[in-house]
Amino acid sequence: MESFWGTLKNELVPHRKFKTRLQAKQEITEYIEIFYNRQRKQEKLGYLSPAEFTQQYYANLLAA
Repeated sequence: MESFWGTLKNELVPHRKFKTRLQAKQEITEYIEIFYNRQRKQEKLGYLSPAEFTQQYYANLLAA
């Protein structure tokens, strides 16, 4: 979890100026749901995004 907070602080927070807490909450949620969980390449997934990893996983199942 600490690694995630470090990533969030490095990738999102320095580049944004939030006017309200609601705006901060919305942008952080969007970052997590759209970028971090789906598109960002993950070391533990062989430097694939979760979407790419899932696609590759199911392609391998169908090929077997």
